[in-house]
Amino acid sequence: MSQPVPSRPTARPDTPPAPSSQEEVDARDFAEFIAGQDPLDAAAAGWVVRRQDGLTPEEEAELQAWLAADPTHARALAQVEGVWGRMDELPDEGIVALKDGLLSHEADTALPPSVAVPDPGPVVPESPHPLRPSLPAFPGRRSWLIGLGRFVPQITAAAVAFSVVSVGWYGWSTWQHQPTFQQSFATARGEQKKVNLPDGSTLWLDTTTQAEVALYRQRREVRLTDGQALFAVQSNPDQPFDVLTGGTRITVVGTRFSVRRTRSGLGAEGSVSVVVEEGRVRVASRSAAHKMDSSSSVELSAGQSIIADAAGALGPVNRDDAPAATWREGRVSFSGTPLAQALAEFERYGDTGLVIRDPSVAALKVNGSFDLRQIGAFARALPRVLPVRLSTRNGQTEITAGTGG
Repeated sequence: MSQPVPSRPTARPDTPPAPSSQEEVDARDFAEFIAGQDPLDAAAAGWVVRRQDGLTPEEEAELQAWLAADPTHARALAQVEGVWGRMDELPDEGIVALKDGLLSHEADTALPPSVAVPDPGPVVPESPHPLRPSLPAFPGRRSWLIGLGRFVPQITAAAVAFSVVSVGWYGWSTWQHQPTFQQSFATARGEQKKVNLPDGSTLWLDTTTQAEVALYRQRREVRLTDGQALFAVQSNPDQPFDVLTGGTRITVVGTRFSVRRTRSGLGAEGSVSVVVEEGRVRVASRSAAHKMDSSSSVELSAGQSIIADAAGALGPVNRDDAPAATWREGRVSFSGTPLAQALAEFERYGDTGLVIRDPSVAALKVNGSFDLRQIGAFARALPRVLPVRLSTRNGQTEITAGTGG
């Protein structure tokens, strides 16, 4: 099925002839590239291209005979048709990059007198091709490849279409999904840290917090595996900012909010707390983040908060006028918080030396705002507000039932 291709005029190896037009450059490059194509893929791609212009009854009969000759023919045709249909999805940048990457030989390699049919073999890219910083727009994808039939055999243009999309799409997709910045951050017990990201966003990490940051070309992502953090996100509508923690996804464009997921202290173990200080955020269950219906997602504005359980199920939206991260000022607020949970919150920042063994004492409710650095003041205040007393023995203070409060 091969057809002759115009060969390059004789020239010195270090002086390749100048092509008379860009179309001839395309023809030369594509003809060189096609020398390594799988003949079955090329044949299937040839039928795809021929069907674009419509088949005559004789050609349709020829196609059916080709399909009936071997079961692999139908599979190859279906695969090429699927890949061909994705051509319009490839951005202009991808088309330019793929076109630039087709030439696999040196610039002075002579063209073969005809398109050779090599042994069958998959075409696998060694690495994605780099993109140019400035790229022209292309009016179409399929027409660009079909038009090459004026310079190279139709089956060549078709095979190029298949190879460009199937191989090049992989490289383009891989390039798109490679982070431009990736780093993990962590704080020790009692430590807090400020992190400035390359996109202009800022993170403040509280004690015993772990966060993994990845910035991509089309999105930004932080995985909060433990602890709590305050986020001041640089606005960029073309690059949404997602925080993933537990079963919950928080999506923003530009805002200021805090997210908490801890194994101890305030809140049920594994639950996620989101408080918005400025702007708007969308909170959704990660298992249903793309549905965005009223049961699986909710939008919060400044002064609102929500708690999701470990599975991502969302609770009611609450009004919260307090700052999103009072821990940055070294304070913690309790509202009807069990004493054991309040004590565990202090323990996240350092040893308290306090213990509770009586379940009834552990369940007593605590209210108020306290300095996280003054655990002694917190302990001394307990007998004045709760029916408890403090008993110190062997360097440890036990909170027991008493007549205080």
